[in-house]
Amino acid sequence: MPHLNPGHLRFFALAIVFICFKATNNKLADAKTYQADVVVYGGTSGAVIAAVETSQSGKSVLIVCPDKHLGGLTSGGLGWTDTGNKAVIGGLARDFYHRIWQMYDNESAWKWQSKSSYGNKGQGNAAIDGTQRTQWIFEPHVAEAVFEGYVAQYKIPVYRDQWLDRKSGVMKKGASIESITTTSGDTFVGKVFIDGTYEGDLLATAGVDYHVGRESTKTYDEKWNGVQTGVLHHRHHFGVLPVKISPYKIPTDPSSGLLPNVSPDPPGEYGSGDHRVQAYCFRLCMTNLPENRIPFPKPKDYDPANYELLGRVFDAGWREMFEKFDPIPNRKTDTNNHGPFSSDYIGFNYDYPEASYERRAEIIDAHRRYQQGMLYFMANDPRVPQDVRKQFSKWGLAADEFKDNGNWPHQIYVREARRMVGRYVMTENELLKLRPTPESIGMGSYTIDSHNVQRYVTPEGYVQNEGDIGVSTFGPYQISLGSIQPKPEQATNLIVPVAVSSSHIAFGSIRMEPVFMILGQSAGALAVLAIDRQSSVQEVPYEVLKGRLVEAGQVLEYESTSSRTLSLDNLSGVVVDDELANKVGEWTSSTSAGRWVHRGYVHDGNPQDKGSTIRFECKLPASGSYEVGFAFPHHANRASKVNVTVEHADGQTVVVVNQKVESKEPFTKLGVYRFDQSVPAAVVVSNLGADGHVVADAVQFLAVQP
Repeated sequence: MPHLNPGHLRFFALAIVFICFKATNNKLADAKTYQADVVVYGGTSGAVIAAVETSQSGKSVLIVCPDKHLGGLTSGGLGWTDTGNKAVIGGLARDFYHRIWQMYDNESAWKWQSKSSYGNKGQGNAAIDGTQRTQWIFEPHVAEAVFEGYVAQYKIPVYRDQWLDRKSGVMKKGASIESITTTSGDTFVGKVFIDGTYEGDLLATAGVDYHVGRESTKTYDEKWNGVQTGVLHHRHHFGVLPVKISPYKIPTDPSSGLLPNVSPDPPGEYGSGDHRVQAYCFRLCMTNLPENRIPFPKPKDYDPANYELLGRVFDAGWREMFEKFDPIPNRKTDTNNHGPFSSDYIGFNYDYPEASYERRAEIIDAHRRYQQGMLYFMANDPRVPQDVRKQFSKWGLAADEFKDNGNWPHQIYVREARRMVGRYVMTENELLKLRPTPESIGMGSYTIDSHNVQRYVTPEGYVQNEGDIGVSTFGPYQISLGSIQPKPEQATNLIVPVAVSSSHIAFGSIRMEPVFMILGQSAGALAVLAIDRQSSVQEVPYEVLKGRLVEAGQVLEYESTSSRTLSLDNLSGVVVDDELANKVGEWTSSTSAGRWVHRGYVHDGNPQDKGSTIRFECKLPASGSYEVGFAFPHHANRASKVNVTVEHADGQTVVVVNQKVESKEPFTKLGVYRFDQSVPAAVVVSNLGADGHVVADAVQFLAVQP
């Protein structure tokens, strides 16, 4: 290589600057400006439906799509739809599933199996509902065809592979957005803007408040938010195994170092907030049909050591990995995470919500390589038991799906990213009906569902997952208009139907794809009314919007909603809930059966070594006689003899309670006792001598008139 003197270096430097300047000028010269009444940023299911509603209402609309494909997760592998109560899915969301039904009503859609041979099983109801002409389970390419059919029918312009300039791409005048500009240099001008992305990029760039990670339980007075160490729901934790698993390379030897995919960091204090978000994965479309199967590819950087923890799970006898091969039409699956170690890449997405586009691409690629390596490991590696390998090797990727992306889903499952802090924040209290929801614009009903957030080492030196929560809402719940509206001082013409204003745990239910479509339609209707009234999106009267939504078929309330929650505000006397009680021994929170006070109850798990107690104690407002009641959900597996001790002014009284028997009233009467205000009143529940599960919910003290 010839020697370059300083003159040469200056020449080459100037040449490079000139080339870059010319390229930038050419890019700017090619930049275009587009205009519509409503600009939708994002290509998710909610974004497309928002655009359709806008177009149906007579306004011009365009979609600025950072993706090449429309539909987000709905067309990206999540064909086993998380519906909850289908009765509250109305409007354009239901129309989407009707169009899916129309696609499959044609025999030509059943290429790899007959329609009659498909099991027709969905989540709680039939996958194919011929009476209502809807189909809830489908293949990825069919869902994408429906979304493409929408934009073609309504002639909605879609500008694909257009990425918002997140540094200076939002032009505002006061609190009103005038235009957005993408990294290509193109500018999109509108009267109202809708952020339909999973990540909330537009709202963040526009200066709207948002949150990333879990709030503490104190932030919104919630039970299931924040760090949830010791709470083990579902079967996605190591406690389901018959033996405890060592996290170290040499089992039980900390000096050997941690296995891959185990965090060295402490999990945090129970109930505290943190920066962590629930795990991501790809929802895979797989098949065991030889004519359409592509064997799992071996990643270039494949290292079986990355899956040693999974090997130990297999050694413990785990064989449930096939239980989430949910069947979709044509001998394919929507394969999701299931078990202690599965497709969720736990702990490797914390920086995704606010990462640069380049960093996000790295995170997505790392998730792809992790999942591909795990698939190859299970199908081929001798570390895996032969029975697992033999069965798993029959599966592969579907050759007729995601053909432009190596048969791999084009959308990673962003279960949670930024969440706006808007005019109203949805919390578990609204979902559990502990307080009313103002200004309903749609309903959700799916279980409050957070996937694991971290994998850590317990104080005893074993591996455990944390953050997986499953709490039933026991009936549909309303979603507030304020949850899609920013605070007016921050943005007056922006609507956010996907990265909605919600706590981490409430978003665990709201984040379902049908709900995004419901909120997308409501966002489109709100945008149109704001334009018609020449007002901000916050100034549109709710009653006007409500009328439009009802006319469009949205379900805003559900008369048959069955709440199994008894609010503390609606109970008489002095009530002490289990959350405030002093617990000794092992007590686990639950909402599995019956009805309960406040947010749930606790049970002892019927341990062999009985010695657990829970003490309900309070200071009464005045001395005198009180009737004492004990609330618990009855069940056949409960103990028939539970010792309950009432501590009162005249001593102690033990009452034996049969928890198998249902009480007509919320509280089972324990008797009337005299209490001295200067001494705390107390009721102690013990599992000593119990012949079944012992549960405890709340204790009530009702003053008795002399």
